[in-house]
Amino acid sequence: MKNVFVSDIMTREPYSIKPDTNLLKCAKIMIKKRIGSLLLVYKKRLVGIISRRDILWALIKKSKEDLSTIKAIDISPKKIATIKPTKTIEEALRKIKKLKLSRLPVIQNKELVGLITIKDILNFHPEIYPEMSECFKIEEEGEKLKRLRKRKIIDGICEECGERDLLTEFNGMYICESCRNSL
Repeated sequence: MKNVFVSDIMTREPYSIKPDTNLLKCAKIMIKKRIGSLLLVYKKRLVGIISRRDILWALIKKSKEDLSTIKAIDISPKKIATIKPTKTIEEALRKIKKLKLSRLPVIQNKELVGLITIKDILNFHPEIYPEMSECFKIEEEGEKLKRLRKRKIIDGICEECGERDLLTEFNGMYICESCRNSL
């Protein structure tokens, strides 16, 4: 992986749109092309990126507005992580892991020249799949712990089955996990 560069395996012509494209059109393009993101390009320069998650966020947060009235640039993140085509796959993978991303636009001389994704890297170097899989598991476990910390957990007697266990509040009652799962 040390001698393989981003430019060797990147997608050279990623799907891109103009920044003023509305979200409804973006969603239709993503569905038709079966892709997870679109790059916002103005005069060969990357000005934003929009993903399925961004469109879902807009749908939930701005549900009063029609998706056809919201421009992609309006919900695109302001800071975009990028990588140069001369960087190695190892460096790209490190950056993807560190920033917890699934794709990086490739920029050379301030112009968009491609896109590299985890899928591109795994297709080229499938033996790193267990390592990537482990990273995703660790991230998932971290998210579960955050959710558990938000829930109040106590040791006591379950108000449903009467057994002593760790309890969480559910519908105004403190019950064990097995009772909560059975409801």
